[in-house]
Amino acid sequence: MKPYRVYLDTSIINFVYADDAPEKKEATIDFFENYVRRGFYATYVSYVVFTEINNTKNINKRNRLLSVIERYDVADVDIQISDDIRLLSSAYIKEGIVPRNKEADALHIAIAVVNVMDVLLSWNYQHLANIHRERKIIGLNNLLGFSHNFRIITPLELLDKNYET
Repeated sequence: MKPYRVYLDTSIINFVYADDAPEKKEATIDFFENYVRRGFYATYVSYVVFTEINNTKNINKRNRLLSVIERYDVADVDIQISDDIRLLSSAYIKEGIVPRNKEADALHIAIAVVNVMDVLLSWNYQHLANIHRERKIIGLNNLLGFSHNFRIITPLELLDKNYET
């Protein structure tokens, strides 16, 4: 069985160091240590993740976040802003699925969809990882000709101690 292709939004990288949310931090570290490191999932980030991390003002924090990507050998989705990504991200905002001031979230979704990811992984319950938003996104994707099934979930849903590749 091929490993799931999992796109990580920036919140996943951030929660490796989220001392103020120990349960999420523990689940995130478990995901990286016991699943990513062992090759159960093929994990990816995009230039949007790098842009958000590079906008971190605290240099030490920025370097720690970037080191997560390197330490766990997370692949960079090798893309430029394509017409499809522009179309989808704009449609998510236009249809009110993603707020106008959350363009990066719309881009994360569009990049995951266009690059045929199985999962968009996020701790962002408000704009990404909730069933209501996921259903609206999938419905709009289908309407626009992007019918690949994918999920928007948290790391908790990928932690399966009985998982076999």
